[in-house]
Amino acid sequence: MDPQMIAAGLAAGAAIGLVLGLVGGGGSIIAVPLLVYLVGVASPHAAIGTAAVAVALNALAGLAGHARAGTVKWPCALTFSLAGVAGATMGAHLGKAMDGQRLLALFGAMMVVVGLAMLRPRRSPENPDVRLTRASAGSLLPRLVPAGLGVGLLAGFFGIGGGFLIVPALIAATGMPLRSAVGTSLVSVAALGLTTAASYALSGYVEWGLVALLVAGGLAGALIGIAAGKRLAGAKRAMEIGFALLVVAVGAYVVVRGLG
Repeated sequence: MDPQMIAAGLAAGAAIGLVLGLVGGGGSIIAVPLLVYLVGVASPHAAIGTAAVAVALNALAGLAGHARAGTVKWPCALTFSLAGVAGATMGAHLGKAMDGQRLLALFGAMMVVVGLAMLRPRRSPENPDVRLTRASAGSLLPRLVPAGLGVGLLAGFFGIGGGFLIVPALIAATGMPLRSAVGTSLVSVAALGLTTAASYALSGYVEWGLVALLVAGGLAGALIGIAAGKRLAGAKRAMEIGFALLVVAVGAYVVVRGLG
């Protein structure tokens, strides 16, 4: 790799870590387009596999900070993740069988749909004290398990950590506040990313040198993102809107480039 590619890889990693630390998802939304269009990875499948490894590792780094802050609801996170891993395993096999450019275009279209859905204001009240216990299992499990399975299927198919799907899915299933959903989502982002990454790595679709660069840049970005997230905790709706607009904008760009 030449110095320009090394610098681009580090910058891409910093952006991934920043987004993961700030909003708990969207790292792979940025990672795949950056690897394809900025860093210059020729194969969309290789970009997806490489991004999946880096996003999973950066999510683990971000998770450590959120765990110390007490924003991770572990029983909900583990339940969602187990269902998601099953879905991601099936989705990865389907995604690798599809043409790379067509896969990118579909990925972008899904991003636009999800981003527009996130712009809609929430109507259900928050429940900051929500817990998955024996008493609440009857109401929470029927929502958490199907949501995790569906998100995992999409995450595996598109080769992503799925954080931009996991955060709204957790909020819809449990009513937990955004800050808790961000921390909790990182457990699933790591689990789904590692599942998808393992599938792509076995097929030779991971560039390990770029993974190292993305992780190195991501560690710095994640620290900045977590600190910024604490300061912006009062601007919850602004964070949601900003994240949604980012998803729509990048998704539209990926659709145009994928179809072109």
